[in-house]
Amino acid sequence: MATPTLMAQFWAMEARALARTPDHRATQHALTEAERFLDRRNHADEPEWITYFDDAELSAEAAHCFRDINSAQRSVEHAGNAMSGSHVRSDFFATMVLADAHLRAGDIEESCRVALDALDLGGQLRSARAVSYLAEFRTALTPFGANGHVRDLHEQAAEHRLWAAAGSGPDA
Repeated sequence: MATPTLMAQFWAMEARALARTPDHRATQHALTEAERFLDRRNHADEPEWITYFDDAELSAEAAHCFRDINSAQRSVEHAGNAMSGSHVRSDFFATMVLADAHLRAGDIEESCRVALDALDLGGQLRSARAVSYLAEFRTALTPFGANGHVRDLHEQAAEHRLWAAAGSGPDA
């Protein structure tokens, strides 16, 4: 039988999949179920390998979902709650989702500031997924290339290995 934390993770993954479809109500339902199960967890009954899935992880999953359904403000809210401070990898991805959400909400300055924070967090990561997130973000920045904050970001980020890797793909 699946524990509450496992059920929460299953529902969160369901929400992530649904967020890529037009059924936004089903996405919200899955997130609500994930939250409901996570609230019922008893840490003593959970296998050690799932203990990483906590409130911060669920917030990160929700931030991804709301980003994917183009609800930038809700994505910002959830991404802001997703930083645990104990998982660099998770914090990097949550910070990148936050940067993307700010960009989608039209706050270019904050988006660029948060992206630099993510680059600082992810400096030691060796991850194709991290490069992919940054490449998507760089593509989303393209229409704003003349903006001073975007130019500053490109200049400051040039020293980061992940940023360089994200710009060296086929779309660069």
